[in-house]
Amino acid sequence: MRIAVVRNWDHTGVINRFGQSCPEEYDRETVEKVEAALQECGHETLLCEGDKGLLAALERFMPPDPQGRPSGMVFNTAQGIQGEYRYTHVPAMLEMAGIPYIGSSPLGHALAHDKALTKRLLRDSGVPTPNFRVMRRGTESTGDLRFPVVVKPRQETMSLGLQLLEAPGQLKQAVEGIVDQYGQDALVEEYIEGREIYVALLGNEELEVLPLVEQDFGDRKTRMFTWEDKMHISDEEPQAICPAQIGSSLAKMLEDVAIAAFRVCQCRDFARVDFRIDRSGQPFVLEINSMPGLRTTSMYPVAARTAGHSYSSMVNRILDVAHVRYFGICIPGQGSPPHRKA
Repeated sequence: MRIAVVRNWDHTGVINRFGQSCPEEYDRETVEKVEAALQECGHETLLCEGDKGLLAALERFMPPDPQGRPSGMVFNTAQGIQGEYRYTHVPAMLEMAGIPYIGSSPLGHALAHDKALTKRLLRDSGVPTPNFRVMRRGTESTGDLRFPVVVKPRQETMSLGLQLLEAPGQLKQAVEGIVDQYGQDALVEEYIEGREIYVALLGNEELEVLPLVEQDFGDRKTRMFTWEDKMHISDEEPQAICPAQIGSSLAKMLEDVAIAAFRVCQCRDFARVDFRIDRSGQPFVLEINSMPGLRTTSMYPVAARTAGHSYSSMVNRILDVAHVRYFGICIPGQGSPPHRKA
């Protein structure tokens, strides 16, 4: 099968440089590893940029068959170049052009990418999430928020701009710094002291819950997973424990809440839900990742590896899940293991 791996390495393929630039990207090693995994399963692949030339490149690589049906799919790792809701840009182009792809729709990515909107949806659906406010100046009323609080950009990932504040006097500078640097509102939410657990999900109508991952912060003072940790430049990087050592009743609760969050936020194919568990054992959803990182050390591949997947089988399983969603059948030669029904 023809599979185009779409990424954003070259940010020059736009008409104008206008709007907030994307501060993140899939690293080259990960994208090349995804492509190699697809080739290992016999697929013909093409690496291409998620920019203004994307549709022309895809039309050359995977022209429609004589009945006008798609002749290939996209494995999307593009996080956008600039502007708002960047995760939606490539999926929206593919929807318009009639090209099937892995991952969430533009709606799903938009809902998950906007942390404030995610939290409102979760709360309205009865899914627990920390109390929060959206701020632009830092002088707005904090209402019933209890300090310490976590401050972060409303629409960024990778823990960019993440800060822990102990007192209200720190709020104005932190919020204004996020607005100036990222061109967006700041999300201010209560800090939940406790364990940090990640739940990786795979599937659609039926969801497979991969083994839970815990971030072990040891004795370090900053008990948050920072950008420096994710880039492996921290002196005290926490350790991922998988499977997480938790009781069966709490594990079942986390799985059920993660699945509810997946449904509420209209995710597809694969996602990761991040939790904090307070000292009383109450789980709180911090956020949902509609395009979880696929670096070998990222939490999603860690969970998949514990579940028995090689990197190649994980990548091809994600592809197969999307193929079933579109066409109702597995990719020929790629069987599907049993799911946990949800």
